Amino acid sequence: MLSISQVPSFSLTSVKSLRSPSYSSSSVSVFFSFFPRVSRFVRASSGFPNLAECRTPESIPRVNNAGLKLEETVDGLKGKIRLDSWISSRVHGVSRARVQSSIRLGLVSVNGRVVDKVSHNVKAGDEVNCTISELQPLKAEAEDIPLDIVYEDKHLLVVNKPPHMVVHPAPGNPTGTLVNGILHHCSLPCVAYSNPEDDSDEETFSDGEEMTSSSSLAAASVRPGIVHRLDKGTSGLLVVAKDEHSHAHLAEQFKLHTIERVYISLTSGVPSPSQGRIDIPIGRDPNNRIRMAAIPGSLSRGKARHAASRYKVIETLAGGGSALVEWRLETGRTHQIRAHAKYMGVPLLGDEVYGGTKSVALSLLQKKVSRSDQEQILELVSRMDRPCLHAIVLGFEHPCTGEVVKFSCPPPSDLAEIVGLLRRSGREKVE
Repeated sequence: MLSISQVPSFSLTSVKSLRSPSYSSSSVSVFFSFFPRVSRFVRASSGFPNLAECRTPESIPRVNNAGLKLEETVDGLKGKIRLDSWISSRVHGVSRARVQSSIRLGLVSVNGRVVDKVSHNVKAGDEVNCTISELQPLKAEAEDIPLDIVYEDKHLLVVNKPPHMVVHPAPGNPTGTLVNGILHHCSLPCVAYSNPEDDSDEETFSDGEEMTSSSSLAAASVRPGIVHRLDKGTSGLLVVAKDEHSHAHLAEQFKLHTIERVYISLTSGVPSPSQGRIDIPIGRDPNNRIRMAAIPGSLSRGKARHAASRYKVIETLAGGGSALVEWRLETGRTHQIRAHAKYMGVPLLGDEVYGGTKSVALSLLQKKVSRSDQEQILELVSRMDRPCLHAIVLGFEHPCTGEVVKFSCPPPSDLAEIVGLLRRSGREKVE
């Protein structure tokens, strides 16, 4: 299994914020002192691929696609497949979320009968007629929210999301979201977004309405689209598409699980063994509807979806009371790392929903650290109001150039501070 130090192609000199940066140079230095392995692979890299050669927006067709028709017989299929999945495989350059919208609007029929359920199964021999709908925006207002933009070009941007920021508007969080900030950054009046449905892919979201920007985007039509998400409390890297071509291309990479995602976390306790692969389905917790759960053996009964995570302990901290753990995702289920960590008996520190409560963390740490450190640890753990989880690496194939690009960003100060204290209280490197 690759350790985080073996991931190439990073360069902090290529990372710049186009808005107000979240981290000072001193905080980056602190990050390197806490994570020397990460420091080595970041500094030894040769930088990002040359995206200056990326084709201009005019070289990629920017069509609305509304009214595009598909009239085809399902062929060469063994078994069944979801209607939205099959249509998406036949209509290129259109996001799956837009296909789902077309189905829900009654623009799709199977064997002459209108079907408005995206999860409807089709089989070989079925006659499918589909008309792609107009883009249907759900309006969100632009807000002047500082964004830490790690990279941006005409087709996408990569954002370092701070903890406590919600990705897209939803009931209870109508404003102050990443989408609201992106609208202001791109100088657009509104954007379409889509909340994930129970029967839709967790990783893919709809993009926005065809619009014309008067900003520095060279008056190109842009549709900022959230391709994936992070939990409110999780910090780190997200990629946002600016057009439907990029959105569909990136969404397909997520569907095929070819996106490289590396997370770091602090756990309450130390995983045993120190590295491994967890292949346990994840579904809704039957005892708590706001929580997911790792449910062994439930995949065949349809109660959960396949979920696989690889983990490796980077360091054991505080005499075994905590660990710095690297996670690599093979799938992208809701709360995947948090649910798998709980299943292993080492919930993320600060994760009140999944068992990483302050009382649990303190009971483990107080037995392991010196008396002189206990008071400060008590204070820091008591202030921790989110799961200690950070998306540190994001790599994907650029939808325009076809080049593989990779990005990294240091964790925010709350996570860096507590790692530093736990490290001083006793650590053991894991080779």
